[in-house]
Amino acid sequence: MADIIPPEVLLNAYAHGVFPMAEAGGIAWYRPHRRGVIPLDERFHIPHGLCRALKRQPFELRWNTAFREVMRGCSDRKSTWIDEVILESYSLLHQLGCAHSVECWDQDGLQGGLYGVTLRGAFFGESMFSRKTDASKIALVELVTRLRQAGVVLLDTQWMTDHLRQFGGYELSRRQYERALAAALEVEGVIPMRGFCDFPCVFKFSHEQG
Repeated sequence: MADIIPPEVLLNAYAHGVFPMAEAGGIAWYRPHRRGVIPLDERFHIPHGLCRALKRQPFELRWNTAFREVMRGCSDRKSTWIDEVILESYSLLHQLGCAHSVECWDQDGLQGGLYGVTLRGAFFGESMFSRKTDASKIALVELVTRLRQAGVVLLDTQWMTDHLRQFGGYELSRRQYERALAAALEVEGVIPMRGFCDFPCVFKFSHEQG
């Protein structure tokens, strides 16, 4: 089994706006100057073409039935930051109820999905993948729907991309993000969603980058 990042270190990192990525030579920790977020209010936008796909219901949506397989799908690309240490570390978080996967299934199997970390009123999106058209997009719509129902107030995407902007995604400065994160960590009584995590932050995080 690969070495892992202890859960308390990972969750404290997220609570301080920091996240890990595997690079050549080991694990690097990032704290971007500009942070991508997706709105959980009326600003969230579903493109017209995706609305049509949603009406067809091409996939069965599931939560947390194939977490490791979703991570493997996300890492199945030429360049990836998901190595065995990341895989095992987040799989342990999932076992503790602090990391979740949204999955799109059809008769041929798992066709796409996403995964991320929960901490009080925040969801930290990690990665997504598609094997069939619109699978990751449909998983994102499902995620937003459930986060709204659960009372989550922050959906963090780490960096912003053109793909995410079509859903209303935008950037916050580091200071703006830290204020939004602090507010999300104050949220209490979030409706449990198969083990939403409220892990105590007991370690100080000292390694920051970018």
